[in-house]
Amino acid sequence: MPLSGQSPTILHILKNVSLFFLSALVAPLCTYIAIISRIISPFTAATKRIYRHRKWRAISSTTFQPRTILVTGVGMSKGLFLARAFYRAGHRVIGADFEPHGVHVCGRFSVALDKFYKLLTPSAAAGSSRKYTDDLVEIVKREKVELWVSCSGVASAVEDGEAAEAVEKLTKCKAIQFGVTLTKILHEKYSFMENTRNLGLNIPDTHLITSVQNAMKFFYLTFPVEGSTQKKYIMKSVVLDDTIRADMTLLPRPCSSETHLHLSRLNPSPSRPFVLQQFISGPEYCTHSLIIKGQVLAFTACRSSDLLMHYKALPSTSLISQAMLKYTQTYAKKTGPLMTGHFSIDFLLDEFDDTPGKELMQKIYPIECNPRAHTAIVLFANESEDLAEAYLSIFRDHSPSTPKTITLPKPSIITPSTTTGYYWVGYDLVTLVIVPFCDFALRKIDLWTFLTFWVEFVKHVLFWRDGTFEVWDPLPAWWLYCGYWPGMFAVALMTQRWWSRCNVSTTKMFQC
Repeated sequence: MPLSGQSPTILHILKNVSLFFLSALVAPLCTYIAIISRIISPFTAATKRIYRHRKWRAISSTTFQPRTILVTGVGMSKGLFLARAFYRAGHRVIGADFEPHGVHVCGRFSVALDKFYKLLTPSAAAGSSRKYTDDLVEIVKREKVELWVSCSGVASAVEDGEAAEAVEKLTKCKAIQFGVTLTKILHEKYSFMENTRNLGLNIPDTHLITSVQNAMKFFYLTFPVEGSTQKKYIMKSVVLDDTIRADMTLLPRPCSSETHLHLSRLNPSPSRPFVLQQFISGPEYCTHSLIIKGQVLAFTACRSSDLLMHYKALPSTSLISQAMLKYTQTYAKKTGPLMTGHFSIDFLLDEFDDTPGKELMQKIYPIECNPRAHTAIVLFANESEDLAEAYLSIFRDHSPSTPKTITLPKPSIITPSTTTGYYWVGYDLVTLVIVPFCDFALRKIDLWTFLTFWVEFVKHVLFWRDGTFEVWDPLPAWWLYCGYWPGMFAVALMTQRWWSRCNVSTTKMFQC
């Protein structure tokens, strides 16, 4: 059970100390794997293919034009993946990212990067976002960057939209990032829903809530008899708030006093708005798309979960995947050619909707949008060169050319060719090995459940792929577990900024 802000301080201290020493305990093994990987890497088929491809493009190709590409967010798995993809495709890659509390991010150690720049995190302070934009423009000019691919986190999405407009205005660099207006519309839950409805696409019943009275009026004037409605709703904060992000309480509660008490705890206000969204009990899916000038060039979908740390692509032949792709394409086409960037929608499937003649696309409901790259992009590992070419199609004069041993980019939408699962070994080690062992020792779970967790871990290690580790580029994974996370746990102890959960792939700590 994750700790909350109300948990005793001693438990938070024990959690951070335990994880710090766990990192120290596995450091020798991680270091050994990194050294062995560096030794054997030149002899592996994957490394030989990468360097053969890069050498051919640099020396033998008559049409290939290497580009200088800036990828921000390389401390996250998605940003690191894209940096590696462009490197594999033969381009010069510049990396940049925030480094909270001075702790180096893992991406700065990748062989894919020619240079790395530390960025200052934009904040509410006056001039902070302007400084962030100015720094990006300066990097673009200094390194003669031709393409900026933004892999922003949730906290800097709007600032990246502002920066994209400035970069394209002040330099010749192209940006894979929505402009500030579109980013704001897609980033905020209620404006996304309103925009989607205006485009003629189906959405769940959604209402903006700015006070407890506002919500109570909706529930008990719309449904005046308590318990008379079958519809249930979930309250979601419009602004970023880690402390209530996982709250999935169904509303209204069995009686009005319970509903009022829960709403009072959330404390909605005009400065702290919420959306009240119809609860749909079907399975949840997440998607990731690359859209350039209103055209979907790459798409994947997979089952979702509370804290996404396991990814397995739905087959492109899956009817639900095709329905979500069609929905995404319709959204992009209706939005128009200004839509260039990463686009990720989370969907719910209403399995109980048996309306005769209703298409599957009308049975899926968007619940939120992420106008930024999704970690599910790691599912394109086998298509990394093709994906890089898709990004570069933003240039009118781009003319891809590859040797016969390299697969040409397909004219159709790029989708993952395999359904191999992706995981992060550090997360699984804690959640599938250590925590179940402790629960079994405390008799919270039985032997069969305990063994099920361990078998799942072994299956992931043997048959799935780690989202950060590559034999030809092992240092980012080594630093992630031997440097970054121990550093963040130490910072948490020193500053007493307690967290409830952490996402290994995005390196984000969810504050209590």
